[in-house]
Amino acid sequence: MSRYWSELARGLSPYVPGEQPRIPGLVKLNTNESPFGPSPMALEAIRSAATDALRLYPDPQSTCLREVLAEHHGVAPEQVFVGNGSDEVLAHSFAALLKQPGPLLFPDVTYSFYPVYCRLFGIAHETVPLDGAMRVRITDYLDHGGAIIIPNPNAPTGIALPRAEIEQLASKRADAPVVIDEAYVDFGADSAIPLIRDHPNLLVVQTLSKSRALAGLRVGYAIGDQALIEALTRVKDSFNSYPLGRPAQAGAIAAIQDEAYFQETRSAIIANRESLAASLVRLGFDVLPSSANFVFARHPGHSGQALSAALRERAVLVRHFSGPRLSDFIRITIGSKAELGRLTEALAECLATPSPA
Repeated sequence: MSRYWSELARGLSPYVPGEQPRIPGLVKLNTNESPFGPSPMALEAIRSAATDALRLYPDPQSTCLREVLAEHHGVAPEQVFVGNGSDEVLAHSFAALLKQPGPLLFPDVTYSFYPVYCRLFGIAHETVPLDGAMRVRITDYLDHGGAIIIPNPNAPTGIALPRAEIEQLASKRADAPVVIDEAYVDFGADSAIPLIRDHPNLLVVQTLSKSRALAGLRVGYAIGDQALIEALTRVKDSFNSYPLGRPAQAGAIAAIQDEAYFQETRSAIIANRESLAASLVRLGFDVLPSSANFVFARHPGHSGQALSAALRERAVLVRHFSGPRLSDFIRITIGSKAELGRLTEALAECLATPSPA
């Protein structure tokens, strides 16, 4: 810590992302990346954008991309905001919408970036406990005065809320902004985007990192009432008016337009998830019902930390969280059939070894 640091920098506890190690032959199932490459159309569009035109600034409003997203979701372009991954879009949402007089509410077990944003932007917050089955209870959010953010499906549990419960939340809490973080929605949950028309307080955030296999391109977006989008744009234009480069805009447009490839790879990931869940149950795991591209599971005879470490010794990487209610679990990204085969073989070996006392 340097004496030149600001008080803000001194007080931050940054988010720690999943590690990206370089281990030969690694089966990497810790960061919810797609096992499939991006759409061939997207790759070609990115290559085509790598021209002399890169000397010029990109369209600061990402007009064509917003128009394509608007058409895809059945909204107006003025209801679409784009940014460098959904994390940047969420950061703008915290600054523009979620700093309200009352404390911000979000689940106690959820995306661990949320409290980081609260510290960065000076937002008072309260966590709302999941129930005994690790589910979000909408009724727990109805009698409070602050803004709300909930991932759907939740992370790291993978459990999704039905759209009707999101509608109930937006309706009952019409006095406050409600942000639904849908990073994993394409793997089995119902998007809240159709609710936007009747709920001007509702903002839905999505990403192309997961189901569109573009984590390395960094494109995320939000859809909501035009007034909410204007607030996000005011924040963006206050420090970064050119968020998406030309290749990113071109690749994102092509990825959205290649519906056939999206459906093919999405369906394959869902099928692999169901197969993995069944295999884990046969191995004695308790597996939470997932609507995401990962599963959250625990074994009654082995700690999550021990399993994670034992798998790493076998060049298989999963994610372990040490927080309350989470330490018994491991989160496993849905990989290819071959990768999941390696995982289950490694798990069988781990489970055959007595757990340390």
